[in-house]
Amino acid sequence: MPQQEFAPGLQVQGFKPPLNLKDFKLVAFDMDSTLINIESVDEIADAVGRKEEVAAITEAAMRGEIADYKESLRRRVALLEGVTVADMEQVYTGRVQLNPGAETLVQACKAAGMKILLVSGGFTFFTDRIRDKLGIDYTRSNVLEIRSGPNCGELTGRMVDQPWGDICDGEEKRKMLLETCAQLGISPQQAIAVGDGANDLPMMEVAGLSVAFHAKPKVRAQAMVAINSGGLDRLLEVMA
Repeated sequence: MPQQEFAPGLQVQGFKPPLNLKDFKLVAFDMDSTLINIESVDEIADAVGRKEEVAAITEAAMRGEIADYKESLRRRVALLEGVTVADMEQVYTGRVQLNPGAETLVQACKAAGMKILLVSGGFTFFTDRIRDKLGIDYTRSNVLEIRSGPNCGELTGRMVDQPWGDICDGEEKRKMLLETCAQLGISPQQAIAVGDGANDLPMMEVAGLSVAFHAKPKVRAQAMVAINSGGLDRLLEVMA
């Protein structure tokens, strides 16, 4: 079914608005370029003069032009070697902003009794702060390895394996959404998934409502709601 223009900059397909927000029990958000305004790995790379190189890989991965997301992330993180924790703190304080409408949408979902999940191919250094800022219930993201001893406080260019696995890619996002639904005793059809890149498609495909926010063409085309202009809170325009 082709997308229909519901309002300027807002397209829908596969359903007739409005939906009832109270019919959903969970909303899962991507972080980079969805909840926040930057691709954090690109901005971290800027500290060591490698932003252009890293950003080119990120763009290709988000457009779905790189089949192996995990390998693409390992390549990008390897280029972060030597970045300091202080550099990352400067990225967070100086460059990270919530995208327009993010706080409004999260608060509306909470008011409707929904739980909030943040699943990111980014890093705990940022997701933990966004979690605390917005009062998010669950998160999954990647851990950057930091040197101890000589040159302590610098990134090694590697990530740390976690109990659930090595890297939060698209399949891990999908798995986390399904596990969270099971934990809450709800159907995936009662979940909303919001993202912008190809690695968000696996979780969007299993959710009851998929939302593309200023997304790559491949993601826009497959989403049930595509927000192409304005803030995240435009999702509320298709909700009763």
